[in-house]
Amino acid sequence: MITLRVVLLAFLIICAIAVSFSKDLLVSVVIYTAFGLIMSICWLLLQSPDLAITEAAVGAGVTGILFFVTLKKIHSIHTTAEEEKEDE
Repeated sequence: MITLRVVLLAFLIICAIAVSFSKDLLVSVVIYTAFGLIMSICWLLLQSPDLAITEAAVGAGVTGILFFVTLKKIHSIHTTAEEEKEDE
């Protein structure tokens, strides 16, 4: 069990550093969502299921969706149809 906690903490540190140095906004949002999911697992291991559910719902779920919608609104995410129009 200690090994799992150490691995999860290592992943949390890696995610935090990766988000800081990522140049692509979409990659940053995906890493942030992964951070939230790992954090919810950490809360479960600490026997706090209420915090785990909240972290999974808000930290990874709602915030991730809001970030994706924001990136779409500022045209940071392009669909393949939009990319084909730009190429022409």
